[in-house]
Amino acid sequence: MDAAGAVLGLESSCDETAAAVLRADGTILAEAVLSQEQEHSPFGGVVPEIAARAHLEHLPRLAGQVMRQAGLEFAALAGIAATSGPGLIGGLIVGASFGKGLALARNLPFVAVNHLEAHALTATLPGLVEGGVRFPYLLLLVSGGHCQCVAVEGVGRYRRLGTTLDDAVGEAFDKSAKLLGLPWPGGPALEQLALRGDPARYPLPRPMLGRPGCDFSFSGLKTAVAHAVARFPAGGLPDQARADLAAGFQAAAAAVLADRAGNALRMLPGATALVVAGGVAANAAVRGALAAVAARRAIPLVAPPVRLCTDNAVMVAWTGIERLRLGLTDPLDHAPRPRWPLAEMAA
Repeated sequence: MDAAGAVLGLESSCDETAAAVLRADGTILAEAVLSQEQEHSPFGGVVPEIAARAHLEHLPRLAGQVMRQAGLEFAALAGIAATSGPGLIGGLIVGASFGKGLALARNLPFVAVNHLEAHALTATLPGLVEGGVRFPYLLLLVSGGHCQCVAVEGVGRYRRLGTTLDDAVGEAFDKSAKLLGLPWPGGPALEQLALRGDPARYPLPRPMLGRPGCDFSFSGLKTAVAHAVARFPAGGLPDQARADLAAGFQAAAAAVLADRAGNALRMLPGATALVVAGGVAANAAVRGALAAVAARRAIPLVAPPVRLCTDNAVMVAWTGIERLRLGLTDPLDHAPRPRWPLAEMAA
């Protein structure tokens, strides 16, 4: 790949429509993210059909917008990278098909990006960490759909060390927030409410804490919140009790994540960093707990800027650049995959 080349990244795996243009050295020339929160909030969660239609409506416009901001014509690109899994199949088909169409029209290489790999490689984006992050490092991926510890040994080289046995941590945040009467998406709202709460007032469980390995379980914690709420009469949950339960849930989740990450680091003794990515990585309490774990190992905690924690196209374009450097491209008949484990990304 030409060192001066640029890649257009497209993201449409869930409910964010995004596009970005990056130079091969990692310089972000332009980026745009359109949230679909307003479309989905009346339903209390993402409706796949609505998400796919929104991607179809907005993605071409966003792609044109970032190309104009970058001052580039499509023919000047070194390649097109589009998220092709895992995710909601309707949105994946929209983004991947649009990316393939651009690649075909301009005779450009196409890279089908694994959404999880994009999160994993965000830490290697130049400028994010002084001097960059060296392989291998431990990735803690925490979002609404994923919760796993992954040994990142290189581009296309991943070993899953542990995963959730039931709910992802972001899902537990959202469902607990709903139990507390908070709007969707619940994670940010719960974090704000927890600032006014006493985390010790309601003793909530910390599933898997202290056990060997680095698997996760959050369904019991969510159920404990439901039982605590049920003790109050319908509609009678006092504001302070809501805040205290939010604080207790957040403290329990952060403690579990820190404990599991500590075990995972012991399983990867050569780790150069603890990297946290995904929407829950934006939570300050979670970052604080993980920073303490990393400090005890004398390695840095690497967390993307908040805007790059949630789904975005910067990470997609950067993954495209990393794979193009290795000569890894995908045919235009590559089929989007709603399930696409990182273990199948071997270069």
